[in-house]
Amino acid sequence: MTKPIQQQTTAAYAAQAAISFAVALGAMVVGVAYLPVGGWERAFLGVGLLYVVTAAFTLAKVVRDRQEVGQVVSRVDQARLDKLLAEHDPFKVEGI
Repeated sequence: MTKPIQQQTTAAYAAQAAISFAVALGAMVVGVAYLPVGGWERAFLGVGLLYVVTAAFTLAKVVRDRQEVGQVVSRVDQARLDKLLAEHDPFKVEGI
């Protein structure tokens, strides 16, 4: 039986994702800060930005958790199949 290949992210990929997130968040914060609107509108946009960021983190966690649950179920099913195959003797004659 072949085991599924589990892909690992590299340090460069993780750094790129973190830097990209920081640049995007920083650009939005600067954009909201220098927007030519009143204080209430700026506060509303700032709270909206924070809400979008927290929602994105929550969604990423939910997707990751669902993927991990699927991998655990797959591993349990694989272990059951391996046990059945290990216990099976094709040359054993029943009833003797």
